[in-house]
Amino acid sequence: MSELRLVIFDVDGTLVDSQVMIFEAFTHAYKQVGLPVPDRATALSYVGMSLETIFPQLSPEADAATHAALTQGYRDAYFHIRQTQGSNATSPFFPGARGVLEQLRAQDWTLMAVATGKSTRGLDKLLEGHGLGGYFVSLQTADDHPSKPSPSMINAILSETGVSRDRAVMVGDTTFDMDMARAAGIKTIGVSWGYHPADQLQADRMIRAFAALPQAIDDLIGLQG
Repeated sequence: MSELRLVIFDVDGTLVDSQVMIFEAFTHAYKQVGLPVPDRATALSYVGMSLETIFPQLSPEADAATHAALTQGYRDAYFHIRQTQGSNATSPFFPGARGVLEQLRAQDWTLMAVATGKSTRGLDKLLEGHGLGGYFVSLQTADDHPSKPSPSMINAILSETGVSRDRAVMVGDTTFDMDMARAAGIKTIGVSWGYHPADQLQADRMIRAFAALPQAIDDLIGLQG
């Protein structure tokens, strides 16, 4: 039997383009508490971290009660937008993403997992909306772990799957993803189309199109063991 390998994906900014919906949710949250809305680039640069971590950093002048209100306001707006518009409209796949997921899923020596700053409810709705049930053997979210770049999510995935660290790779778009993977001792693949500039990621491999991902995975962690 071939030795299994593991590909761990971030979601927002890596697999799907949800920046319009995310900034709408930020806008709603800030207007609801009467604070100025942060500029778009600054707000989106925090995507990937847990909400409970984002707002104290984005608005350090606010108190804990306001941070909690921002978090809840964001969540309420996010789910309302998704419920009324659907996953395909609010979080479409980046070009080529679906095809690569299908390609990797067809390999019986490749496992796929998710490590995301999204909530479990948000991730479940996204996967349901895109028909991705059963694609990922492990789903790790902000509900059960400290925020990225803590390696907690990746360590849980490795524990659940039993895959060795040298046969695992993280695919992400932010420095939070890359730092999380390095802290967990696994390889990194950065994508150029996400929330952080490509030159900041310092990934083991950078790709500029999803079509390049399978070869990058093969190069870093090998084919069948």
